[in-house]
Amino acid sequence: MTKQEKIQFVIDELGRLYPETPIPLDHKDPYTLLIAVLLSAQCTDLRVNQVTPELFRLADTPFKMAKVTVEEIRAIIRPCGLSPRKSKAIHELSNILIEKYKGEVPAEFELLES
Repeated sequence: MTKQEKIQFVIDELGRLYPETPIPLDHKDPYTLLIAVLLSAQCTDLRVNQVTPELFRLADTPFKMAKVTVEEIRAIIRPCGLSPRKSKAIHELSNILIEKYKGEVPAEFELLES
């Protein structure tokens, strides 16, 4: 078996053993998942899932979130910890998505990092 065949075998076997990796964070689309992941830093998934319903009732798109004040976001996400920084990051991220990507979360990981 060649090296490439071995690699493909491992990939195929992992795909068979783990056909779908569940995402423990409640979300409905790429934007709400991105916000939930941001909130999950230094916080449990359980706590994030308790906080996000209220946040997403208020604003579940970048356009809606950009209209919410940082203070309003902070008040909702306070139980997740690091709320001053996270609330500012959520607000800034929403504005970046609007300005650079027409409110859509880019599919390419490299664009998310830029």
